[in-house]
Amino acid sequence: MWYAANTMSGVLFATRTPHEDLRRFRERLTPGKVLHLEEVSLVLTPELAQLLQDLLGALLRNEPVRVVPLEAELTTSQAAELLGVSRPYLVRLLEEGEIPYRKVGTHRRVLAKDLLAYLEASKKKGQDLLNELTREGQELGLGYTE
Repeated sequence: MWYAANTMSGVLFATRTPHEDLRRFRERLTPGKVLHLEEVSLVLTPELAQLLQDLLGALLRNEPVRVVPLEAELTTSQAAELLGVSRPYLVRLLEEGEIPYRKVGTHRRVLAKDLLAYLEASKKKGQDLLNELTREGQELGLGYTE
């Protein structure tokens, strides 16, 4: 089995690391610890330790992982792929003002941070809707619980 990481300019493959090794390494990732790689050492800040723990946690759950800088400008194809939607649907979201973008000539560009903000807002909206439906179901005595 393989893990694939899309670098936005191609796909990079790496062999899968055994879960137990990942789990043990993740448990030891705490702020202040020092990682050594040959002659280079890196002290883990709280933010870096958390980032690595989150990344390894996703790998342990067999979730696909992609690391994209927040300031990266994405094409509409890349943005659609990250959202898991079709490119035409993404373009409609852009044109409706749901996600900010800018034009470079005739091409649209989307900042990764704006895409993530849309994703978070969309998840929150979905959770709020689910909570409202559950509340209404309880009021009507339909047996729904949160």
